[in-house]
Amino acid sequence: MNWLKRCWRRIRQLSGDDAYERYLQHYAEHHAPLAENAPPLSKAEFFKQWQDNKWKGLKRCC
Repeated sequence: MNWLKRCWRRIRQLSGDDAYERYLQHYAEHHAPLAENAPPLSKAEFFKQWQDNKWKGLKRCC
């Protein structure tokens, strides 16, 4: 059963499904200890920013 959990975790990582959880973990480790930082983004704000960054700029072949 352990291999199934590892496989599922890897699928979520490759698909980006765990991006918000990884963001929160990074925030807690690197940004939360500093008092001047803003609180972490909400899940909706995070995915909006993620989508905006993904699609900004010219994304076509011609």
